Amino acid sequence: MRLLHTSDWHLGRSFHREDMLGAQARYVDHLVGTVRSERVDAVLVSGDLYDRALPPVDAVALCNEALRRLVAEKVRVVVISGNHDSAQRLGFGADLMDAAGVHVRADPDSVGRPVLLDDGTAIHGIPYLEPEAVRGRWELTERGHTAALAEAMRRVRADLATRDGRSVVLAHAFVTGGEASDSERDISVGGVASVPMSVFDGVDYVALGHLHGRQRISDTVRYSGSPLAYSFSEEHQVKGAWLVDLGETTRAEFVEAPVPRRLARLRGRLDDLLTGDRWAAHEDRWLQVTLTDPARPEGAMDRLRRRFPHTLALAFEPEGAPAGDDRGWAERVRDRPQIEIAYDFVGEVRGEPARDDERALLREAFECCRQVEAGR
Repeated sequence: MRLLHTSDWHLGRSFHREDMLGAQARYVDHLVGTVRSERVDAVLVSGDLYDRALPPVDAVALCNEALRRLVAEKVRVVVISGNHDSAQRLGFGADLMDAAGVHVRADPDSVGRPVLLDDGTAIHGIPYLEPEAVRGRWELTERGHTAALAEAMRRVRADLATRDGRSVVLAHAFVTGGEASDSERDISVGGVASVPMSVFDGVDYVALGHLHGRQRISDTVRYSGSPLAYSFSEEHQVKGAWLVDLGETTRAEFVEAPVPRRLARLRGRLDDLLTGDRWAAHEDRWLQVTLTDPARPEGAMDRLRRRFPHTLALAFEPEGAPAGDDRGWAERVRDRPQIEIAYDFVGEVRGEPARDDERALLREAFECCRQVEAGR
């Protein structure tokens, strides 16, 4: 039995205001092509199909197209809800879709009822479980993600005890040993977000979602990661899905997904970045740039985009900057004239004092505000 393990599509998400829907559509093309060329029997989507609970219309349309095309390939599809999805919206019509071969598991009460493949393989989908939402429902004596998933797996094992075939579990969770990036939403409860890998003991393959980098927690417990990068912390990640063969042993091979545009993070002084030959390879990449000039250069973003048109994020960390003032903001501005606070703001943001013409403009603006206030 051959499975394709994917997760965290985040349909509808943008990347620093860049529309990603076109790249997500190309990923769907790649996914369908992989299903066809690799003769996949079932596609597993381990949560976060959408980026938010109320996804935009075009994201819903793309999801509908993806599922329709997969069904046309006569492949079974198992989907669980993630922490970004609305379980109620994603699970609408789940019973009807079962008949078409698309099995959406978004209701905690569905845990323990598997999708059975033609060879008897039992695929158990565990939707993202908000611990406090299921604690009373399941009469749990402990709080947290570990207690919720342990109960879910108890129900899964009770079902598996009645079967002889292979077993697969989909879950959306932060498993201890996983490495996070900057684009996942925090799911910590009571300060503890992770669950031990031992929660999933005894299963032939565990298809995890939530963390956006592909990861092998063990031979049989893996994250596929997101098919696209959604933060610059994913600069060096390879995106794709796990192609899993279930036989006498479990084997997994990673299938890389197309890259819409590579990412890079650059750091240095503006003039060096604009003229240095060593940066030429980055001219077509999405960039996060940190400038280290002693003073903030004027028009930095516009100047950067003349050479690097896909610069998306800009930060300023001046070299040799003096230590910051440890006092709180309220203490620093107490009893000071507002115009002086404005001057200081310009200096703090740019790294050098406001010029005479800027000070004159600020004084004029403050005078206009006083006149307006006085006329009320």
